[in-house]
Amino acid sequence: MIAEALSLPAIVATAAGSIVGLVFGAIPGLTFSTALALMMPFTFGMEPVPAIAMLLAVYSGGMTGGAVSAVLLGIPGTPSAAATIFDGYRLAQRGEAGLALGASVLASAFGGLFSLAVMMLLVEQVASLAIRFGPAEIFALVLFGLSTICGLAEGSLVRGLVAGVLGLMIMTIGLDEIDGVARLTFGTIQLQQGVNILVAMIALFAIPQVIATFAQARDGRVSAPAWAGAIRTELPWRRLRGQWWLMVRSSGIGTIVGAIPGTGGPVASFLAYDHARRFSRRPEEYGQGALGGIVAPEAANNAVMGGALIPMLSLGIPGDPATAVILGGLLIHGLQPGPLFIQNNVDLVHALYLTIVVSWIVIVLVQLWGIRLFVRVLRVPPHLLGVCILVLCAVGSYAIRNAVFDVYLMAVLGLFGYGLQRLRIPLAPVVLGLVLGPTLEQQYRTALILSEGSHRIFLESPFAVAMFALTAAIVGWQIWSAVRARRASA
Repeated sequence: MIAEALSLPAIVATAAGSIVGLVFGAIPGLTFSTALALMMPFTFGMEPVPAIAMLLAVYSGGMTGGAVSAVLLGIPGTPSAAATIFDGYRLAQRGEAGLALGASVLASAFGGLFSLAVMMLLVEQVASLAIRFGPAEIFALVLFGLSTICGLAEGSLVRGLVAGVLGLMIMTIGLDEIDGVARLTFGTIQLQQGVNILVAMIALFAIPQVIATFAQARDGRVSAPAWAGAIRTELPWRRLRGQWWLMVRSSGIGTIVGAIPGTGGPVASFLAYDHARRFSRRPEEYGQGALGGIVAPEAANNAVMGGALIPMLSLGIPGDPATAVILGGLLIHGLQPGPLFIQNNVDLVHALYLTIVVSWIVIVLVQLWGIRLFVRVLRVPPHLLGVCILVLCAVGSYAIRNAVFDVYLMAVLGLFGYGLQRLRIPLAPVVLGLVLGPTLEQQYRTALILSEGSHRIFLESPFAVAMFALTAAIVGWQIWSAVRARRASA
C-alpha cells in the first residue's frame, strides 16, 4: 500500500485533486464541497488509494485556496476563510499581498500537517474525547465563540452587538430544520430554503466594496495602486518567528473543533482568530494588518481536516459535509469506516497519511508559484476589477444552489451591507452571527429535546459551565472597558 501511495497514478491523482481544490476554493461560490461532488465520479474506476487520495487532496486544496480571494479581493473563497479577510485584505491594501499570501500558505501547511500528526498519534484519544461532546457542550463552545463580537465591534460595543443580532436574524430566515415552520419568509417560497451563508458572505464583503469603488471612479479618485506591479513572492520566515507558538495553539484549536461533529472550519477559524487577538501583546493591531490575524485562522481551518477525519475513520461519523463526501467515496470502494477500520486496514491508512503529505507538498509548490500570478489581479484598475468581481459574485451565487433567486438575494444583502457601512455598523459581527448562528440554535434546541425542556442539561456538564463562565467574563470585561474608555474621553 505504501508503494501504491507513491505510484504514478496516485501522485497524479493527488496533484490533480490539489489543483482542482485550490481553484474551486479560490473562486467565491465554488466551494471545495462542490469540487468533491464533481470529482467523485472520476474515482469510480480507480483503485482505492488513488481514488481516496484525490478526494483528500481536493479537501486540503480547497480549504487552502479560500485565502487567495480573501487576501486579494476581500471576499472569502470559502466560509472558513472569512476571518482571514480582517487582516489579510488590509495587508494587500498596503502593498503586502505577497507577504499575506506567503504567510497563509505556510500557516495552512503547518495546520494541515499538525492535524495529520495528531491523527496518526492520538486518533483513539481524540475520537473518545470528541464523542463526549454533546449538544450542551457544543452550544457552550459556540456561544463562547460569539463573544468574539465584542472584539470585532470596531470601537463601539453597541454597534457590534447590533450587527451580531442582525446576523443571527438573517440566519433564522427559512424553514425551521426541526419543526419545519417558515420563519421570516413573508410568504415567499424561495426564502424557505434560507439564506446560504456563502451568498451572504459574498454580498456583505464584495458588494459594498464594489459600490465604494464605483463611487470613487465617478469622482475620478481611483486608479491602479502604484505598488501593484512590484509585488513579489515572499515567504515571511523571519516575521513568522514569533508566530510559531500561535500556529501550534491555533492548529490545536482547529484539530479539536474539527473532531467535533457539527462544527467545522468557520467555527475553528473565528475561535482561533479571537484567541490570537486576546493573547496578543498588541491586540489593537488586529484588523489593521496583523500577521497573527492571518496565520491563526489559516492554521486552524486547515487543521480541521485532520480533526474531521478522526471521527470519520474511527467512528464512521463525518464531521462536516466534505468528510461526508469522502465517507461516500470509501463506501463506494468497499471500505467501511468504524471502530475497527484502522486496525484492519493499517497499510491503507498509512498510505492515505502519505498521500496527504504529498498533497500538501503539491499545494505549497503551486501556491508559491502562483503568488506572482495571483497578485497580478491587483494591477487591474479598481473600477474595472469591480466589474469582474460583480460577474464572479453573480456566477458564484448562482452556482451554489443553481438558483437565480440567490443572485437577487446577493444584490439585496449587498445593498443592505453598504447601508450598514454608511451607518458605521461593522460587517464582521454580522458574518460571525451568520456563521455561528445555525450551530448555536441547532445544538441548543437539540439539548432541550434530549432533556425534555430542562435547562439543567447545560449545568450538568463541567465543560459547558466553564465555557459559560468564560463567556460571561469576556463580555463583562469588554463592557467595563467600553465604559471606562467613554468616561476617559468625556
